[in-house]
Amino acid sequence: MATARFRNRRGGGINIWPGFVDALASLLLVLIFVLLVFVLTQFFLGELLSGRDQTITRLSHQLNELTELLDLERHSTAELKVNIGRLTEQLQASTAERDQLQAQVNQNAADHQQVALLQHDVEALKALKDQLEKKVAELGAQAGEAQGQLSQERKLSEEARAQAALLNQQLEAMRQELARIAAALDASETMSTEQKVQIADLGKRLNAALASKVEELARYRSEFFGRLRKVLGDRPGIRIEGDRFVFQSELLFASGSAELGAEGQIQLAQLARSLVEVTRQIPTDINWVLRVDGHTDKVPIKSERYPSNWELSTARAVSVVKFLAGQGIPQERLAATGFGEFQPLDKGDDPAALAKNRRIEIRLDQR
Repeated sequence: MATARFRNRRGGGINIWPGFVDALASLLLVLIFVLLVFVLTQFFLGELLSGRDQTITRLSHQLNELTELLDLERHSTAELKVNIGRLTEQLQASTAERDQLQAQVNQNAADHQQVALLQHDVEALKALKDQLEKKVAELGAQAGEAQGQLSQERKLSEEARAQAALLNQQLEAMRQELARIAAALDASETMSTEQKVQIADLGKRLNAALASKVEELARYRSEFFGRLRKVLGDRPGIRIEGDRFVFQSELLFASGSAELGAEGQIQLAQLARSLVEVTRQIPTDINWVLRVDGHTDKVPIKSERYPSNWELSTARAVSVVKFLAGQGIPQERLAATGFGEFQPLDKGDDPAALAKNRRIEIRLDQR
């Protein structure tokens, strides 16, 4: 070819054929290179798209399995269903993008710019693949968590069934017990009606008996006071107020003391002889008691032996009770009580009122 060019130059003529051939050869080489690049691109893109189809198919299969699992636990997998819906939308969008890219490749196979765009889209698909794989991993973790919740709920359901069975047994036992109680109540109501009649009759008898005993005790009390009036007469410091025989404390005790004086012992000895005669006549079925009450004035007392008027009034009542017991009054028929200054007969502050409140009261009472 170089010889031909040289010969043409020597002949003096202009021959353009060699240049045309060179240009054509160069163009052919460029076309071959472009076709080679296109074929390689098609090959790699086909491989990529084939792997993408397999991944999508595998993901679709896994999605179906997860959907079946999530259908069993519809209460605890609402959020998972939402994620699956989003993933399905992304897969559909990816498929649409793949179809669109395929159409663009078929339409723009000879365009370099379209090849670059295709490469960019391939990279985007790779990123989308990574994102989808991450979503699938999250979906798998959520599925595992849902499975754990399912196991826990099944365990709780079994425990609830066991508790329900136990409660049913207890309820049945309670129903039987209620039936038994209702039967017992019916029988009790029948017996109660009969017993009410008996109790009413017994109450009438008891009231009659109590009235009789009260009347009898009142008769002996009247005789008791009559005997005491005859024995003691109208002595100063001794009086009868209502159903009580009252001794002024000065007649029996020194000031601030609970020891019976000589004059007090004489008075109480006369009283005791009359009491013994009267109490011997009282029938044994009358439950009587001779109560001795000690009272003081409101002047405070505070000594080592008597810290307050309560102790003093009680000690004086006890002294009288012990003396009467020594004179023959049965001990079980005696009672001593101390009221301190809290039951005054006269609320005044003058000496006469204070003296009136310092007293020993004796009464025949029913126990």
